[in-house]
Amino acid sequence: MSSVAVIDIGSNSIKILVAEKGGDGRLSARRIRTIEARISEGISRENPRLGPEGSARGIRAVAELVAEADALRSRQIVLVATSAVRDAANGREFCDKIRAETGHSVRILTGEEEANLVAKGLLCDPALRALRDFYVFDLGGGSLESLAFRDRRVVQAASLPLGCVRLTETFVADLAAPFAAGKLIADRVRSEFARAGFSLSESAPAVGTGGTLTTARAVLGARAGLALEETDPQLTVGRLRDLLAQVGGLTLAERRKVAGLPGARADVFPAALSTLVSLAELGGFDAFQHSFYNLRWGVAAEVLGGPR
Repeated sequence: MSSVAVIDIGSNSIKILVAEKGGDGRLSARRIRTIEARISEGISRENPRLGPEGSARGIRAVAELVAEADALRSRQIVLVATSAVRDAANGREFCDKIRAETGHSVRILTGEEEANLVAKGLLCDPALRALRDFYVFDLGGGSLESLAFRDRRVVQAASLPLGCVRLTETFVADLAAPFAAGKLIADRVRSEFARAGFSLSESAPAVGTGGTLTTARAVLGARAGLALEETDPQLTVGRLRDLLAQVGGLTLAERRKVAGLPGARADVFPAALSTLVSLAELGGFDAFQHSFYNLRWGVAAEVLGGPR
């Protein structure tokens, strides 16, 4: 089988997918892993830079995942970076350090490339084969990739600065206190979609990917005694709104004790949920269909060849 290891250097986490292409042309995962590294601290500043501590965490995480890919004898290793590195004044310097440490170059994706690769990844998801017209929203730490599919082709794509780390830094004055920035985030979501000219006027289901919905499923699953894979991928906006009210009403110290919620995400999780709820209200969506297929799957499909 052809195989590739894709390492996605995101704002909040660094992830690996080792994918194989079978004889039927479909991609399957040999290995999936996430390391919470948060390289994007300060991303909301006018001239953002990757700080020394975040950079060091990121380089260690990438080196660890490259070693893992080598141990699995991946035929190719591809490193991509998204919003935090793309927007940072010292992003290329960070990539140079990764190359010196691992011997692998990093491809810094443009917003358009990121959105299109997310689209390619979603088309690999067997659970979405019946959908023809739908929206896709991939919420990360630095940006929100937004796509509209008609007859399974992308007709709109936008990378919006609505990532949960970015919005937390912008609107949450006291990280330790209960969350109180919902209206500010809702206003920013409306203004960014209007500025980008991204239309949500067509009636179509919403598909969501990214760490926020994965975490929401994990928290809800922990309450029900279910593993993540056993939880319902259909997350109603009502459930997300209730979860925001419950988790957002806690202090940061209390949030860090919530089962299923990684401690490294506890500070940005309320802003992330608020963004999704605001987006649903703006688009009139009553649920998000969660998919684990995302940017990494899109890169793997680009390298190995995947479904059209």
